[in-house]
Amino acid sequence: MDTEKKNVILREGFLVKRGHLVHNWKARWFVLMPDKLLYYKYEGSRKDSCQRGKILLKDCEITCPYLEHENRPLVFKLRTKNGVDHFLEACSREERDDWADDITAAIEKLGEDGKVTNQEDPAGSQLTNVDLSKVLDSMYDVHSGIKMSTHVEQGSTYSNCFSGSAVVDWMVFMQMTLTRVEAMTLASALLEEGFLRTVGLKSVEALRTAGLGEQFMDDSTALYSFSDNLKKRGSVKAETSLSAVELSGKVIKRGYLLKQGHRRKNWKVRLFVLRSEPAYLHYYDPTKDDISPAGGFSLRACLVSSLGDNGVPSGVKGNVQGNLFKIITQSDTHYFIQAPTHQDKMAWIDAIREQT
Repeated sequence: MDTEKKNVILREGFLVKRGHLVHNWKARWFVLMPDKLLYYKYEGSRKDSCQRGKILLKDCEITCPYLEHENRPLVFKLRTKNGVDHFLEACSREERDDWADDITAAIEKLGEDGKVTNQEDPAGSQLTNVDLSKVLDSMYDVHSGIKMSTHVEQGSTYSNCFSGSAVVDWMVFMQMTLTRVEAMTLASALLEEGFLRTVGLKSVEALRTAGLGEQFMDDSTALYSFSDNLKKRGSVKAETSLSAVELSGKVIKRGYLLKQGHRRKNWKVRLFVLRSEPAYLHYYDPTKDDISPAGGFSLRACLVSSLGDNGVPSGVKGNVQGNLFKIITQSDTHYFIQAPTHQDKMAWIDAIREQT
């Protein structure tokens, strides 16, 4: 397959992927190429330029639907030549089947004329199903955990932190991993999940530029610390009870969109579900399920409008990619939403207007 054909984008969009090291679910932006499936993380309101993973499609097997995940009927499974399983969830049955059909077609095409390539395990490790919370608890242990101290980097002094090589040493010594490479992969997972944070310029730069499984440095001058919000990880957020009537309407439309938070103004991928009779728009955390909404509102007397892509509109924070629209509820609450494409934006606006 020549280079020009390899660079053709066959399909792209949000899917929710189950992690390799810790089996939680994360929304990622997927790009289907003729010979591989790439995925990226969304940083705030923009797609991260750093590729988070790559699944080579040669000799892959796809299972769709894959119904062994409770409460997740929209999952399909992709198994690589080396037996690595990737579990991917779409926003609707139509999207799931369309993704599966396009991936299947790409695999079949490779079987006809593709070159044989070595499969890669994006995790880069033999680690499977590691409980990161238990690893973190061990790191916290007063007697046998990571020792925090004061370090100096490029003339600046940092307290209550530890070096990357100290973490790797500790993981190998505690027999949590067999090799230093596996320890780096495990530490990178802790970093990506927000359990650890970078301290100083060297570790920040490594996180920004490194590939999947390599964000954490086995280096005595790269500094890290526990995340500032770890003390809150046991707290339970109160959930607003929702009337069953709100969720009883007919589902008109489903899809992944980016929503700006009301307090922190940060952008997160949410699964939006539009219902009629009664007309409601609910949104869900796609890393959890589509049973308990994270929020929602009645569309009665709502105003929905398209926002221009030139500059950042008033009320919007961050360097957004565009395709923005706004919904103002009857109670004057403003929701800022970003669609993946202009076509998606207009389709959502038209569907919502029909219900207002």
